[in-house]
Amino acid sequence: MTEVLLQAGPVQALAALFDTGLPAPGLGDPLPPLWHWAALPTWPPAGETGPDGHPRHVTPPHPPGFPRRMFAGGTVRLLADLTVGSTVDRTVEVLSTTPKSGRQGDFVLSTVQIRLTRADGVLAVVETQDIVYRPASPPASAAPVLPEASSVDALLSPADRPGEWVLRTDPVRLMRFSAATANGHRIHYDLAYAMGVEGYPGLVVHGPLMTLALLETVRLRDAAPVTEVTHRNMRPLFCGQEARITGTDELSLSTVDGVHVTAHVAGGSPGVSA
Repeated sequence: MTEVLLQAGPVQALAALFDTGLPAPGLGDPLPPLWHWAALPTWPPAGETGPDGHPRHVTPPHPPGFPRRMFAGGTVRLLADLTVGSTVDRTVEVLSTTPKSGRQGDFVLSTVQIRLTRADGVLAVVETQDIVYRPASPPASAAPVLPEASSVDALLSPADRPGEWVLRTDPVRLMRFSAATANGHRIHYDLAYAMGVEGYPGLVVHGPLMTLALLETVRLRDAAPVTEVTHRNMRPLFCGQEARITGTDELSLSTVDGVHVTAHVAGGSPGVSA
């Protein structure tokens, strides 16, 4: 168990990145759903950073022979409010690490449970995260077409149909999200590494960024308080690909070539798990 601070700076940075017009949470304000992903992470010392940008001693550890690490989804139960500037006790437990095989070959699936308990002893968050590890891929052969930073007016904006939203990314916005969430993984900002080492066709949009974008559309609808989120990242989204968000409780973020993220959002009274 580790006592950690819910930091105000990264929360303000995340609010500025989304720039939706909603008030930015300040000291003493409750965190929006899943914003603990920004409020809790801290940067490791530079000497403890691995070649991929992750901490050398990340939990769960990289299985030998499977260097590519991706956030695949999970479930978050929001049992009580967390407030900016408060401290919580965090426990992290690796529940399982399982070799598997799928359409893209062998991989390893690790499931981690995170529990956040407030200073008053109230259990506030119970989260499971699924992390997928894959073998290295051959270098990508063709350079991607990336938008200029100035070509993207808003990260998240209303679509042409009511109730739908568009997510647009560029390298600057990916860098800002990496900074806000203390995510040093080079696939999100180092194009040469993403293509030449991990074999992606471009910079990879963060899985948590896509999930948080889904949750922002729920906040923009002023829906009931969210008490549980189950999310699944089924395919990578690459920088510059325009994605559309649809749905209310069953949300999806997809592009013309298929679904990338789905999330089920349950709502109700604060403190009640749906």
